[in-house]
Amino acid sequence: MAAIGRDFTDDELLRYSRHILLDEIGIEGQQRLAAASALIVGAGGLGSPAALYLASAGVGRLLIADADTVELSNLQRQIVHRQESLGQLKVESAKQTLATINPQVDVLTLPQRLAGEALLAAVAKADVVLDCSDNFPTRHAVNRACVALKKPLVSGAAVRFDGQFAVFDTRQADSPCYRCLFDEAGEASDGPCATFGVFAPLVGVIGALQAAEALKLLIGMPGIPLGLLTTVDMRSQQWRNLRFRRDPACPVCASGAGS
Repeated sequence: MAAIGRDFTDDELLRYSRHILLDEIGIEGQQRLAAASALIVGAGGLGSPAALYLASAGVGRLLIADADTVELSNLQRQIVHRQESLGQLKVESAKQTLATINPQVDVLTLPQRLAGEALLAAVAKADVVLDCSDNFPTRHAVNRACVALKKPLVSGAAVRFDGQFAVFDTRQADSPCYRCLFDEAGEASDGPCATFGVFAPLVGVIGALQAAEALKLLIGMPGIPLGLLTTVDMRSQQWRNLRFRRDPACPVCASGAGS
């Protein structure tokens, strides 16, 4: 959890006043956000709303990782990017947009697909990690790094009209990790948007939920749902909560794993 930081200016008190009015946040919670760092893996459909809400909410430092450039087909749903950003690195496009919303937030761009030591280094700098990627290899790699470094992870996914998200926090002894829920021996992708399509508001819903859970983790709010996979079918607006437990034989988070 981030330490409580500096006093706010009058402008900052006004900017964050609607948070400060909430008993669960208040001045101390908002100061924790200002002192915190969040890593967003992916600046696409999920990373866009997540970054917008984390920046507007006053998270002090955002690390955004993505190797891709902005394409015209992205603009249907990737709301952090603009028409004039076409051809630009997504991380730079996101940084420019976020600066227009909250210039007080420090945005560090990582124009790469994180892996290996670079992934570990990025996760080490964050107080919370949001996995907004679109493929299982990246998700499992991010999960392994978060488990190794004891960092909370908020994972989301969306394709067609179906979305899901979950929170993993192996700082808690009974918390499962992503590998407890999803085996690595599966498809390399859960369905790229270019192949299957995706309903534009769906990624906004899931990305916003990821931002909400990340903010709660950074503030230190109790009652974060662990061992709970939430899914939504946007065709019928049906939500489901699926409980799952830590796998005692998990090769990533079980006692002694990787030793």
